[in-house]
Amino acid sequence: MKIKSQKDFYSGLLYTVVGAAFAYGATSYNIGTGARMGPGYFPLLLGSILAIIGGIILFKSLVVETPTGDRVGSWAWKPLSFIIAGNLLFGVLLGGLPSIKFPAMGLIVAIYGTTLIVSLAGDKFKLKEVLILATVLSVMSYLAFIVLLKLQFPVWPSFIAG
Repeated sequence: MKIKSQKDFYSGLLYTVVGAAFAYGATSYNIGTGARMGPGYFPLLLGSILAIIGGIILFKSLVVETPTGDRVGSWAWKPLSFIIAGNLLFGVLLGGLPSIKFPAMGLIVAIYGTTLIVSLAGDKFKLKEVLILATVLSVMSYLAFIVLLKLQFPVWPSFIAG
């Protein structure tokens, strides 16, 4: 069988593999029933749905003809690098690095740092817009995680909060 859309084929394959892996991983937990769901019920359901969607996309990529074949382009290294760096920076700023005595900077600083780094992944960088976005994200995260959910993790750098 000939692949008629490379993009659909590889995305469908990715969905199927990730969904099947999550569904398989969920089987090690208690599944329960629809009335009394266990901790593995939701991941099993979500993984199965994701694998089914991936299977449909895979089937479509082998059946539906596209004019150009929807070739997969080259890797977008710049966005990939900045987004991964932003995620790593968030973890380091939120929790610190005790091995090198780098203190935890807290949620607010982590959000600002991550937003600044990840915004460099795009083609346009406007500092004013990025700072507004970081402020909105910080306020909403503070309200959601600290005020409403009452999660216990540092909000401000340890040298400020004490």
